[in-house]
Amino acid sequence: MSGLRRRISSGGSHHEKEAMNQDSRLSHVDATGKVTMVDVSAKEISRRTARASALVTIGPQAFAQLTTIGVKKGDAFTTAQLAGIIAAKRTCDLIPLCHGLMPEFVDVRFELQPPDAVKIWTEARVEGKTGVELEALTAAGVAALTLYDMCKAVSKAIVIGPIQLEEKTGGKSGDWRRT
Repeated sequence: MSGLRRRISSGGSHHEKEAMNQDSRLSHVDATGKVTMVDVSAKEISRRTARASALVTIGPQAFAQLTTIGVKKGDAFTTAQLAGIIAAKRTCDLIPLCHGLMPEFVDVRFELQPPDAVKIWTEARVEGKTGVELEALTAAGVAALTLYDMCKAVSKAIVIGPIQLEEKTGGKSGDWRRT
């Protein structure tokens, strides 16, 4: 752990520096360096939304099959959409320190990017004491993995990424949008 701390403090990437400037400490690490769950009990309930995306580059052959005749496993988009929605609802089962939110709305949509990629767009909403960024990101990631699973018989060279937060609203930290 101390090696990791030394590497980050000795420069780090642009993204590491940006994150350090926005918040001087990690939210799930206490002053002694011990991992801890954030206490949200005193926070006010507010409407919170998050939007995320994932890019899945599946290759031209899998793209053609996915968009014309389908794949052997069935309707890949419906399967990936349902997987993303279920994943958003189960995020706290997958990420140890994530609070147990029940999103009131989850949307998973697909944008074809010929000749070889699919962009996944997700949105999650909740009235709660903490944000739904992880739920939106988990929906995007699991939908992407499901597309991989549906297309892997055609191509093993599928690439997933980036998976990223696009926007969040609500809460003490306010609104944020990727520029």
